[in-house]
Amino acid sequence: MWMRSTMAYRASFALTLGASLVTQSLDFVVLVLMFQHTDRLGGWTLPELAFLYATATFALGIANLLVGSIDGLGARIVNGTLDTMLIRPAPALSQLCAERFSLRRLGRPIQALVVLVWSLAALDVTWTWDRVLLVPALLLCGCVIFGAIWIGTATVQFWWGEAKEIQNSVTYGGATLLHYPPTIFAKELVAGVVFGVPLAFVNWLPALHVLGRPDPLGLPTAFQYASPLAAALCAAAAGLAWRTGLRAYRGTGS
Repeated sequence: MWMRSTMAYRASFALTLGASLVTQSLDFVVLVLMFQHTDRLGGWTLPELAFLYATATFALGIANLLVGSIDGLGARIVNGTLDTMLIRPAPALSQLCAERFSLRRLGRPIQALVVLVWSLAALDVTWTWDRVLLVPALLLCGCVIFGAIWIGTATVQFWWGEAKEIQNSVTYGGATLLHYPPTIFAKELVAGVVFGVPLAFVNWLPALHVLGRPDPLGLPTAFQYASPLAAALCAAAAGLAWRTGLRAYRGTGS
């Protein structure tokens, strides 16, 4: 329904999508400008940073497209309209994710794919079969991880209605963190996004193998292939958190 509503005004959609593409490109322009004054950042070249930027941005963009609307959960809890979703013959989670579904959010992943294609062409990497397979795998797993984090942090709003900014700090803030190489951050922070909020599995750890970079934490090589496991655990944790929050919810009529 929301897609049909959007496409009813095709010129408006095209202009909005174009504006989104331009706006999202500004983040990458910042990286390019930084490299006008240096050849490397934390020992990483521009094509390598472009790879990090593109993979993180694509994963965030697809997750935002599919489940980003769940950030309206807090407002529905406050005004009592979540109850109407609970009595419909469809899962409340899918209804929340589909609400006000916006195709203009395609601007972020489309722009990321353009940067990714350029970075892959510019990288000085020997493409073995495992490196080739790891690229689509990390993109898919990154989407699942960000989607799970989006849903998991949204469930905080069942107990704390004004927690939307916590969600944004982990999702959008986490993606911004992943735009830059782990070598410029303190090891404690890098360890936190490996063993705490598993953002490092979106691109940092698999990118180390793809780009042939040493691990600043000295972790076992298996961690660089562990994105599918991290994605599965994140999805399971998000599902558990959602069910727990839904059971704890007390509607306006209860």
